[in-house]
Amino acid sequence: MKRIVLIHTVKSVYETFENDLRAVTGDIRVYNMLDEFLVADSIERGVFTVENRMRLMHDLISAQLTGSDLIVVTCSTLTPHVVAARAFFTTPIIAIDDAMCSLAVTQGRKITVLATAESTVSPTLKKLEEEAALQDKEISLSSLCCPEALVHLKAGQKAKHDKLVLDMARQVKDSDTLVLAQASMAHLQDLVQAQTRIRTLSSPSLCIQDVARQLGKIR
Repeated sequence: MKRIVLIHTVKSVYETFENDLRAVTGDIRVYNMLDEFLVADSIERGVFTVENRMRLMHDLISAQLTGSDLIVVTCSTLTPHVVAARAFFTTPIIAIDDAMCSLAVTQGRKITVLATAESTVSPTLKKLEEEAALQDKEISLSSLCCPEALVHLKAGQKAKHDKLVLDMARQVKDSDTLVLAQASMAHLQDLVQAQTRIRTLSSPSLCIQDVARQLGKIR
């Protein structure tokens, strides 16, 4: 049986990602790790510290020591550090926004990143730029962030979070693709697209399809 480790930093993703993954992959063995400190500390400090990079490495080492076939990091803030860490591990490591950013660049030219954590904006923009370079494509990037929405989400006020995200999305005018930078925003994908009439992408479903392909569950 295939074995996978999921590393999370947000409780709402921790609580939903495994079930969504199993709905696509079927019978697999899943282990979850939740490390809220990694993002909470980077938001508080405004920087992802050396100590946090060391902490992430320890999390990845712990995940590899399970004998897993695949490791998935479900936090976009961590993506640049996950990419840098891959060379030190024999187990394949997927970042939550790998597939989303690749598709965004394939489909769009004027891409706007929507986020609720400032710590996620720069990594997502950087990832999109890297994908554009790989695809040899010129793109135009912009971003909007609403930290207040994340505060409400962490307080269990999901309705307030959702309203603020939708309000933010409606501010976008000159764009052909919207990228929801965090997995915690993914449930709003269809609603954002319907209200803005702009192609909208989120990471979890695309990441899950990528995981399933790598595990040989789908073609």
